Amino acid sequence: MSVADSSPPLEILVREPGGFVIWNGPPFTNNQPSIKLDKVPCTSAKFSDDGSKLMVIKSESAISIYDCKTLKETRSFESPNILAAALSPCGTYLQTFQKASSPQEKNVTLWKTETGESVYALSQKNMTKATWPTIRFSADEAVASRMATNELQFFDVADFSKGVVHKIRVPGVASAELSNNPGSHVAAFVPESKGMPGSVQIYACAPDSSSEPIARRSFFRCSSVQQHWNNGSTGLLVVAQADVDKTNQSYYGETKLYYLTLDGTHDGLVSLRKEGPVHDVQWSYSGKEFAVVYGFMPAMATIFDKKCKPLLQLGEGPYNTIRWNPKGRFILVAGYGNLPGEMAFWDYVEKKQLGTTKAEWSVTSEWSPDGRYFMTATTAPRLQVDNGIKIFHYNGKSLFKKKFDKLYQVDWKADSPDKFGDIEELIKSVGSLKVESKPQGQGSKPVNPPVQKKPAAYQPPHAKAKAAKEAELFGGSPSASVEMSKNALKNKKKREKQKEKKAAEAGSAANGAD
Repeated sequence: MSVADSSPPLEILVREPGGFVIWNGPPFTNNQPSIKLDKVPCTSAKFSDDGSKLMVIKSESAISIYDCKTLKETRSFESPNILAAALSPCGTYLQTFQKASSPQEKNVTLWKTETGESVYALSQKNMTKATWPTIRFSADEAVASRMATNELQFFDVADFSKGVVHKIRVPGVASAELSNNPGSHVAAFVPESKGMPGSVQIYACAPDSSSEPIARRSFFRCSSVQQHWNNGSTGLLVVAQADVDKTNQSYYGETKLYYLTLDGTHDGLVSLRKEGPVHDVQWSYSGKEFAVVYGFMPAMATIFDKKCKPLLQLGEGPYNTIRWNPKGRFILVAGYGNLPGEMAFWDYVEKKQLGTTKAEWSVTSEWSPDGRYFMTATTAPRLQVDNGIKIFHYNGKSLFKKKFDKLYQVDWKADSPDKFGDIEELIKSVGSLKVESKPQGQGSKPVNPPVQKKPAAYQPPHAKAKAAKEAELFGGSPSASVEMSKNALKNKKKREKQKEKKAAEAGSAANGAD
């Protein structure tokens, strides 16, 4: 059985004003996706993190759960005044937040998606990004916790009727982040207060573990944090945000990147080579490396190992976004929002840039689960004009474009990268497919036209020197970076022949004089 046959198919959710449809993902026949599920009216739709379930909010009082294998509705929940809803990572539970009619009403409910029964309910006054979902699950749903006033509460996932079975006291806690896989630890953020510094503290989740933090980092001038666990739950990256930049160089405040490890090998700032804000940070799927975009424009992008040692420099440019391919092979660096949408695709294994392109006005962007394709979208209400979807190959070549009068949401159906073969095999299998492609507004063209080798662009001497230095630092080939273009080589040979001719004429004249 080939890799293409054994790998699960890619699917894309596309939501317009009338509802959502499910497309069959690439590779497309005749450059057009086919519809796998016809339009379903809704106000919102969201896949579970593992891609097994799809939650569809149809109205303020109706939510449906779909099985992603069959795309059939398996359960419907009716509840009045629903303001928000969320699926657990494996789709086992649905959590709803309702408008409370009284302060005592339990307006947060946890439902079992398989049976439709309510397994737990509690009261919550309001909902913010830091407090929703109220009950958080680890990626494997082995741990469930809730942040309450001055403490973190844990549940028995086998029996929620037991209520809170374990607590960790964290005075002043404002946000918490469970580790990914396994869900063995939790990171809690406490803002600075009354002259005391803010801090991030890591605790073990097990009931019999110590109530003292395993790791801790304190800092002043910090109003909020973003916490990023790696796969394996061994390291935590913390982007600390201050509302005011003490250097007065940034209107948006000041950001610092900290790194904490469970074994205590690192606890402090990540040393960045350029001053300015931390725009984006992401771990690789393996959890062994992380990538950072940072600094005043043009921003710099660097990949570090788990010891914060720089591994690869991805250049400078108008960047504020980094997306690491799920298979760990390819990396995209881009600049969205108020930046021009430039994108650079890199091969991390070969340590070289594969290509560059543009996707202006992109609001969302993400790799496909198999790591072969990258999709960007311009959506409402962020932008009301030029809504559309763009899909690119892993090397930046355009695969598909489509415009919409109004587009609200575009998502790949989630899936584990482990279900797909190695990226080299997947690319080879796609290359062998004979698919006729007709790009919009053009005649028939082959999917994989022969690549024409372009003559090398002119490089001034200082650029050649810089390229040689970077190649030496980051494992490239210095000779390749300063390789002469064909024209330069031709001119060099011409000059050498002219020198030989002049030397010969000079020799003849000297002999004549004798």
